[in-house]
Formats: sequence, C-alpha cells, structure tokens
Amino acid sequence: MGTSSALEGLYPFLHGHPKDAAQDHAALLESVRRKSADSLAAKERFYSDHAEDVVACARTLAAVYADGGRMFAMGNGGSSCDAAHFCVEFQHPVTAGRPALPAMNLVMDMAMFSAVCNDIGVRHVFTRQLEAHARAGDGLVGFSTSGNSDNLMQAFAKARDKGLRTIGFAGGDGGAMRRSGLLDHCLVVDTDSIHRVQEVHVSLYHILWDLTHTLLADQRGAIKDTDHAVR
Repeated sequence: MGTSSALEGLYPFLHGHPKDAAQDHAALLESVRRKSADSLAAKERFYSDHAEDVVACARTLAAVYADGGRMFAMGNGGSSCDAAHFCVEFQHPVTAGRPALPAMNLVMDMAMFSAVCNDIGVRHVFTRQLEAHARAGDGLVGFSTSGNSDNLMQAFAKARDKGLRTIGFAGGDGGAMRRSGLLDHCLVVDTDSIHRVQEVHVSLYHILWDLTHTLLADQRGAIKDTDHAVR
C-alpha cells in the first residue's frame, strides 16, 4: 500500500469519503472507558504504594497548624491551579464545623509575579514572596508534574533556610524534587502522563485536607480531656 493510500485509510474524511458515525461514536466511548480506567488505576497504584507517606505528610500539615503556622502553595501552569485549589480547601472548608486554616497561594498576586519576572527573572517569583511573608514553622507545598521546576526548587531551598516544613507533589520519577534532599515529603505519582499525575494530585490534597482536620480535631480533644482532668 502506497503512502497516499495509507493516509486515506487513516483519514478517510480528508479524501471525500464519509465518516462512519456509529464507528466514530463507538471509538469515543472506548476512549472514555480506557482513560477512566487508566485514571483509576493510577490512583490505586499510588495509594497502595504510598499510604504511609500520605499519613506522614498529613501529620506534618497538622503540626504546622497546631503550632500556629501557615501554609504557602506554589506551582506553574496547570499546577498553579492546584496550588490555588489547595489553598481554597484549607481557607474555606466545605464541611460544617471545621475551622478555616491559613493558606497563601504564591501565584495569586500577578502584579508581584510580573514585577519579579520582569526585574530579576521567573526563578525568583516564589523566593521573593517567602522572604517577605514566611517564618520558621510555616509550611510550603509545591506542585510540579515533572518535579523539575526551577523556581520551585529555588523556593524549597529558601524554605529550608528559613525553617519551613516542605512538601512536594510530583510525577514521573520525581525529578529534582526527589533528588534534592530539600523536601520533608515528596509525593510522586509514578507515570509519565501529565493528566494522570494531576488527577492523582487533586485526590491527594483532598485526602490530606481531611486527614489534617481529623488530626487537629484529635489534638484538640486530647487537650480538652487533659484540661478537664486537671480541674
């Protein structure tokens, strides 16, 4: 079969042949099935392999808040949306009776963001904000599907210098996040699909939000019990 005939077979609609609507619809349905199954499988693999890591990370988040600290979040592109979503979850709890917790999205101030990018470069956009706002005992979470974002790594180094607790969400092999030794926790989704990585990340910070509130509630309960016993 020649090249033109092969292409015609792949793309018949480009050569004047009508598309088979039923066949196309069946292919789309199969794509939905495969992608949803792949997404579920990625989540199952991650939580099967990293349940202990998730609980340890939740304990670190709870410790930040129990000690009166704040969380800062950062990311680029689609991961900046995860940083924003993370902060909304903690500041605006959707479950009745759970307190709002301070979380600052380092991507939200576009005037500051563009000023730093223009004046000294994008690699400094998060470090400058940490210099201004962060203090020892706070926490920093960064989202990167590759784990190699330079401006995140600069910020993690700054956070370590300032005494912040650090958490990374990454994909693939974890990249620089995993290799650097700068992070207290590096939660890596072992797949090269950016979509699957991001889908696991969303479920992960929802679970961490819930676990953090559970741990804080347990701590408050222990304090109340102790106070009652003293009296």
